[in-house]
Amino acid sequence: MPQNIYDWIGLLDYLALAAVALFGAFCCVLVWSRVGQKWFRSEEEQDTFLDSIEADLMAGNFEAVSSTCEGDQRAVPMLISLGLSNRQLGYAKVKHLLTERFQRDVLADLERNISWVTTVIKTAPMLGLLGTVTGMIGAFATLASAATVEPTQLAKDINVALYTTAIGLSIAIPLVMALNAVNNRIRHMEELVGSGVTRFLEAFRAGMTRAGGK
Repeated sequence: MPQNIYDWIGLLDYLALAAVALFGAFCCVLVWSRVGQKWFRSEEEQDTFLDSIEADLMAGNFEAVSSTCEGDQRAVPMLISLGLSNRQLGYAKVKHLLTERFQRDVLADLERNISWVTTVIKTAPMLGLLGTVTGMIGAFATLASAATVEPTQLAKDINVALYTTAIGLSIAIPLVMALNAVNNRIRHMEELVGSGVTRFLEAFRAGMTRAGGK
């Protein structure tokens, strides 16, 4: 195989490493920003929102609560709006519906992007290993094709072998740390949304009881 073939494979490996690095970083930023769009910035902010609608919920004034939640893209207001629009199903079915919808519409979307980050974490070292193997094959091909070989003739192939491995690990290690931070953020969001939905359901059940008694 001509030596320039190994050079092209090495170049393609560098390009592939650059592509997966950018894609992994993009997915991490995307998940981080989407989590930020789906929850309140603090528990105090969420409690303030729930305080503003709790009296209407317990009084059975569901239309006013729906108006307050309308257009709000955060998970708790969206789930409250969904629950109120399906209140004819009854408390138990509404509770099940909210749990299912949160898993399907919010968490499943985040998990799809997280799976891509995981794929990049696994792929980057493998691409680095491919570059290592290609570089070593090129170095041995150089040795086999010449009676005498200057050390500088091997330098390019050895550089590919070493650099691609280092680059692959340099991509994977920060993404592992970033993914851990993203997962912690998602777990925090789940806890906060869970406590908000639980509080809504308690007030909703009281409001349903009062509305049924009217």
